[in-house]
Amino acid sequence: MAKDNKIRLPSGMGGLTSYDEATGSFIKLTPLQVILLGAGIAIIIILLEVGLL
Repeated sequence: MAKDNKIRLPSGMGGLTSYDEATGSFIKLTPLQVILLGAGIAIIIILLEVGLL
C-alpha cells in the first residue's frame, strides 16, 4: 500500500471568496434602474402587441 503523505496544505480562506473590484462590469446599474428598464421593455412589448407602435 502507498504511504500516507502527512503534508497538509493550508485551507485557504475558510471558504470565503474575494472578488477584485477592479474587474467589475463596464455598465453599473442600480436595482431601481434594472426595474425601470424591465418595465420600459414590457411597455414597448405591450404597445407592439396592441399595434400602437
